Amino acid sequence: MSTKPTRRGAASSAARRAVTRVGAISPELGDALLYFVGGVFAVVTIFTSSEALYRQWGELAVGPLMFGALAAGVLAVVVARRKAAKPVTEPRAVAHRVRWEWGGRIVVAACVFAGATAIPLGLEILWRADNDPGTHAQPEVGVIESAGQQLAKGKDPYHAVTNSHGKVVYHAAKTSTVDAFNPYLPIMDAFGIPSAAKKHDVGLTDARIFFSFVTLLVTGVALALCRSTGRRKMRALQVLTILPTAALPLATGGDDMPVVAVLLLAMVLAQRRHAFASGVVLGIVSAMKFTAWPLAGLALFAARNRRGARRPGTMFFGMLVVAGPVVIPFALRGPWAFFDNVILFPLGLSGVTSPAASPLPGHLLVSAFPFLHRALPVTVGLLGGALLAWYLYRRPPRTVSQVCTIGGVVMAVATLLAPATRIGYLLYPINFFVWAYLFADSAQRGGRGELGHETDPGLSRQLTYSAPPS
Repeated sequence: MSTKPTRRGAASSAARRAVTRVGAISPELGDALLYFVGGVFAVVTIFTSSEALYRQWGELAVGPLMFGALAAGVLAVVVARRKAAKPVTEPRAVAHRVRWEWGGRIVVAACVFAGATAIPLGLEILWRADNDPGTHAQPEVGVIESAGQQLAKGKDPYHAVTNSHGKVVYHAAKTSTVDAFNPYLPIMDAFGIPSAAKKHDVGLTDARIFFSFVTLLVTGVALALCRSTGRRKMRALQVLTILPTAALPLATGGDDMPVVAVLLLAMVLAQRRHAFASGVVLGIVSAMKFTAWPLAGLALFAARNRRGARRPGTMFFGMLVVAGPVVIPFALRGPWAFFDNVILFPLGLSGVTSPAASPLPGHLLVSAFPFLHRALPVTVGLLGGALLAWYLYRRPPRTVSQVCTIGGVVMAVATLLAPATRIGYLLYPINFFVWAYLFADSAQRGGRGELGHETDPGLSRQLTYSAPPS
């Protein structure tokens, strides 16, 4: 008799027990663990990062993150003792205790946000204003500001062009070879338009200000509309605004954060079965950066109308309404320059060494075997695309939670195996996996759920373990 079913059953039981134990951790203790891990990450960044700007953030953020871990830990102990000493059953008393507990968590979160995100961001902007504009900011900030200034003048923001030997034959004046490339799509470049108003006051027009404002605003709207529990929303908020997954990029560069925030809003609208509105938002983010495209494409599987019927065409039309008129004119204006800037350069195929060179597997392989420079992305793209297509054919995702899980896997593989990438791009799969947990709550409920009809029991069991709670 085969033992495979027994082994599978044992593995499933072990997974359920592990998830149950993690889920039993109190929200306050979960906060403490997350802030502590964030503090450890800041310490590691201080001593191991080759980027001075990252080390500077670590020095500023380690104190607030460790304070948050301590404060949340104390709060967890106080809450546990109060519950043990004086059990409450009366509705008003229960509501009062819940408000008190949430109030404590929010105060701690606000303090950590101020110390790990807001203050480092403000200081880096001030220090940049007092020094060379090329300092105290990642190169993408200057690239986007330069592109925004070109847009404000009615000029084409895509300049750099390479020949067949990888030599730059044309680029904008007074820029380095690498910084001459603009790998961003037009809506992202629009974040740099304010810098054209006050060329000598980079403090008030720093693109990171607008990255952060849009990130916070859109995240707030998305979580307010999201159908999920407060505990799950809090985790999504922490990852998108407080923990190093947000604090580090916002303080140093930040261009990926509004992309992630707008993607969250699109997924929330898909969860609420507004296919066209979700498509419009996906069109906006797709015209910001190509990193939004994998999840935007997968979102079509979760496109449904108010009655629960599939409507991928409606969502796709919403994307085209925005992305088409925004992107196509620039692509037609200078096709090769556009292709060279936004496709070849990010993939490391333009012949120019990209500054995005974190020691991830793809970059290490290319460094050890230079002949793989062009073969690796092509091979990964073909094999990965074939495997993804096979999986989607065999097991097409039906809910937003499943879409986010698959999107997280796709972005993790792409980030790890790309020849020219940054470790910071891992914020995409991290957020997508957290969203799978966020949206699984509504998909697990009986009745209409995400699908608009009674949720399939087998699907509910599958979604129950699609992402680990924290």
